Amino acid sequence: MTAQRHDVIVVGGGHNGLIAATYLAKAGLDTLLLERRDAVGGAAATVEIASNARVPALAHTVGRLSSAVARDLNLSGHGLRLVQPAALATSVGGDAAPITLWNDAARTAEGLKAVSAADAEAWESFDAEVRALASTLWRLLLMTPPDTKEANPDLLVSGLKFGWRYRRLEARHAREFTRMIFMAIADYLEDNLESDALRALIATRGLRYTAMGPHHGGTAAVMLTDSAGNNGGAAGESVFARGGPGALAAALANAAREAGVTIRTGAEVIAFRDDHERVTGVALADGEEIEAGTVVSGLDPRRTLADLVDPETLGPELGWEVDNLRDRGVTAKVNLALSELPTFEGLDGDDGAMRLRGRIVVAPSVRYLDLAADASKYGRVSEAPWLEATIPSLVDPLLVDGAAAGGVKHVMSVLVQSAPYALRESDWASEREVLGDLVVKTLETAAPGIGGQVVARQVLTPLDIERDYGISGGHPFHLEPGLDQFFAWRPLLGYARHRMPVDGLYLCSAGAHPGGGVTGLPGRNAASAVLADHKAKAKA
Repeated sequence: MTAQRHDVIVVGGGHNGLIAATYLAKAGLDTLLLERRDAVGGAAATVEIASNARVPALAHTVGRLSSAVARDLNLSGHGLRLVQPAALATSVGGDAAPITLWNDAARTAEGLKAVSAADAEAWESFDAEVRALASTLWRLLLMTPPDTKEANPDLLVSGLKFGWRYRRLEARHAREFTRMIFMAIADYLEDNLESDALRALIATRGLRYTAMGPHHGGTAAVMLTDSAGNNGGAAGESVFARGGPGALAAALANAAREAGVTIRTGAEVIAFRDDHERVTGVALADGEEIEAGTVVSGLDPRRTLADLVDPETLGPELGWEVDNLRDRGVTAKVNLALSELPTFEGLDGDDGAMRLRGRIVVAPSVRYLDLAADASKYGRVSEAPWLEATIPSLVDPLLVDGAAAGGVKHVMSVLVQSAPYALRESDWASEREVLGDLVVKTLETAAPGIGGQVVARQVLTPLDIERDYGISGGHPFHLEPGLDQFFAWRPLLGYARHRMPVDGLYLCSAGAHPGGGVTGLPGRNAASAVLADHKAKAKA
């Protein structure tokens, strides 16, 4: 039997895989997308937690989605509807009154008067500075990293482009950018803000999905990266897809099919085929082999290179580098179905509900964040973990149908930070529900009585994320977002331009430049690399 043949095979139907496939098909390439699960979307999924009640599976917001991707693929025309509440983030718990950061900096400053007169006065200039610095970093993220394997003009061009952008900064911002990029987020915030509760709220943005604490160098850059490319400033962005993240996946799948992409689900790739010089196709778990001169991997770097590339082709030196990738997750996810809207202390009535429409953060102090990170470092879950939650049913009531089982009225999506992949004195099989209980207990410190409102819950440990979503180490960003795995070092030095060591193999996942989050840029950029190479080959 003759094997199928396509111009391009995209492996993995997460949002980046769908985006890469769509751009390639729109350019006229015969493109096949293979997804091992029974539905596309990957981490951008909406799941039913109780009958007629749905909640984001992993990612609970889509605020960093590239506007260029949304425009190029006409995602609004394919059903995507985005909702941006006025409230971006609210801190709860601890002794301080709740602090809300709004999409209007002046409104935030007004609210901060009850917390700190100094912070109220400083907020608008501080927010403007973060926006300026993040904009500069954004230009770096949009650049194609240079090929560092050998000296070439790309190095000079990249340096000149960034230097030009840097020179456009005001002198004080330029100095701050140079100083801040290597700083600990705690130190940067201590230099600029007075309130410990406010510092902690913002510091979480430099720690989310990392194994680092607030005093780790480089965490200020993680916060800036999170601000880059969106309009959130110091507060960060909070944008929801109506219907949950799964609605984004559905819009992307519609766009892909319209462009001519063939999508196959339930198709697990177990190996990339090559002739020791160039990729020749893929092998599936059921024994089928499919031929293609180009393969684009939407999988994480470890799975792409260590699991699917022939070790003989990869070689021992590169194999060692892949082995040393930092990709073990430290984030768990707990999803809750609730019988009532929780009442958080200090957040009553309509105003309270309005303030709960963005991200809800339980991290009362910088020391609280430190202790949580310390516990994780030693293979334990902190007894007081820091949480980032949303109540997506507040901004999208259709997530809960009136006929929901058990009288469910709201759903809550909770990211649990500092949940290590490997527990030193136990295992996740025995600790999974313990973690669920701990999360509810921690929420009780800010929302008394919430435990009695839980109708159903789902707990996803890093091991669950690894198994269910095929992500090595269970890391939602595929790689730790530190400076040593950033820009030209993502995923590995010399392979940041989406081209992998095997000719014809490309990487389009969150483990590729410019990194994780629901941006779609790794998919877009990988497709650009493929098309550039096809054009060059046609001219040769």
